[in-house]
Amino acid sequence: MTMDPRVALNALTNALEEHLSASLNRRGDEDPSVESAFYNISDAFEAYEDALFAASGEVTPLDLYDEDDNEDDLDEDDDDEPDLDGDEEIYEDEDDDDR
Repeated sequence: MTMDPRVALNALTNALEEHLSASLNRRGDEDPSVESAFYNISDAFEAYEDALFAASGEVTPLDLYDEDDNEDDLDEDDDDEPDLDGDEEIYEDEDDDDR
């Protein structure tokens, strides 16, 4: 049985409110209530996205952050970005000296 998207949206909104409250009242760097609220947002968002798609064929423009995805991005070299750490030598074009 598919959940009503309005019910799922309400659950997502509540999960966001709970995360805000837990974050503002955190008791240390690894407060379990903040971590629990974090995962509740993820679960509620997935339920909302599924319910929305089932009811309308639409999706949100949002993606869930996954720590494994971030680690994969850090391992890949992006050839489009300049090398700012100084490891790459820069060679000037000899034709530029003739001008």
